[in-house]
Amino acid sequence: MALKQLAILALVALTLGACEEQRSRGASRHNIPIPSATYALMSEKGMNKDQPVLIRSYKKESELEVWKRKADGRYALLKTFPMCRWSGQLGPKVREGDRMAPEGFYAITPAQMNPNSSYYVSFNMGYPNAYDRSLGRTGAHLMVHGACSSAGCYSMTDDQIGEIYALVREAQNAGQRAVQMQALPFRMTPENLAQHRLDPNIAFWKNLKQGSDYFEVTRDEPAVSVAGSRYVFNGGSEPAEVAQKEHQDASRIAALVAKGTPAIRLVYDDGDQHPSFKRALAAGGAEALNRTASWASRDVGISREDALASGPRVVVLDDKGRAKATVRAASADENAILAAVSAAPVEEAAKPETAKTEPVKAEAAKPATKPVAAPAMTQLARVQPGNAEPGPALASAGSAPVQDKTLLQRTLGFVPLFGGSAPDATQSAAPVADVAVQVPGTPSNVTAPLPPRRATNLRTSRLDSSPAAYASQFAGTR
Repeated sequence: MALKQLAILALVALTLGACEEQRSRGASRHNIPIPSATYALMSEKGMNKDQPVLIRSYKKESELEVWKRKADGRYALLKTFPMCRWSGQLGPKVREGDRMAPEGFYAITPAQMNPNSSYYVSFNMGYPNAYDRSLGRTGAHLMVHGACSSAGCYSMTDDQIGEIYALVREAQNAGQRAVQMQALPFRMTPENLAQHRLDPNIAFWKNLKQGSDYFEVTRDEPAVSVAGSRYVFNGGSEPAEVAQKEHQDASRIAALVAKGTPAIRLVYDDGDQHPSFKRALAAGGAEALNRTASWASRDVGISREDALASGPRVVVLDDKGRAKATVRAASADENAILAAVSAAPVEEAAKPETAKTEPVKAEAAKPATKPVAAPAMTQLARVQPGNAEPGPALASAGSAPVQDKTLLQRTLGFVPLFGGSAPDATQSAAPVADVAVQVPGTPSNVTAPLPPRRATNLRTSRLDSSPAAYASQFAGTR
């Protein structure tokens, strides 16, 4: 009996730590067809079902893209899917149970495809990969699946994951051994990198940007390896046009910082979803987001519906990476974030206490007060490989953009993007001020039609991700 209880406890722990999968369901869905509309779209773009595919996902924008390699050998965007749910925060998954969806470069093989998933169909991302293992990271069963519910996964509607699954399956059936998935925190634009320049994950994100830049310039997937607890792309070689893009982006980041682009950090209640789904949630509640098809018999409800009621908290940072104000954004949309930052109160410098005028009774000398420990997040940032800590300022607000390449590399920490060594952990960015920045264009193909409704008697799970504890790790945040 004791052995049986231990087995049950182990299963419960695994379920709480990730999007646990079951392969025992009898009705196989491995032959889900590609929708006729998608066939027509492929034909219009000069593609076919047998050509290789590549997947890119973006947490902040809550979007997932499917690319196909055309006859000329270059990948082209087939379709952008609005993401129904991801959990946790921006940043990589570190340990089992942290509710973080992975970030990095992953390979999806035929063995990782699961047509009998408890969440309609799914595929395993392959976490932990070689990079994750080099840092001792833990976790398992990290998926892209349906059901619009996440505990560390990227979750779509059933109709969406059925289409994505079919596209991957057909490419694999035609001979593609592994589908590359580039899981990114946000679109790697200068605007995003300027805003998040003081985040503890910035060194890791700039490493991801190297692979992202290679793909965006060449339209070919980078060869990925790991060395020194860093991703290495194409054996470390870099085409001249990729280096040029990186230099242009670094110059743009320097100009944005010099203009006073605020440094921020986003704190989510528990992940997010695309605005199109949020509108459905606001209009019809959880039932409007219960998008699993009628085949489902397992009770899979919306994960933490309450966490989707509003946008993330925006922590505005000073030039040393310390929180000086925290405001709630209406959504994760760039315009909403900038509006929230513009309305953030300006924190005044602390004034020294006035000396007392009345006589004070003499007391025995007391030992010096023990220094207060740094906030938990700061301590983590100092011990995790690849994390950057705040350092000297780049330039005063309103100063001219930095033109010297060496200075750009040193002050922004973009040395690896020019083919040099890893950035020094003490490099960081500039003082901040409230100013609008250029907002990248909105991708197309992000409509989100509602699939059939689920049964009305299904419950909604409300797993506690303790957002207050996460937010309070910034001194002065609250």
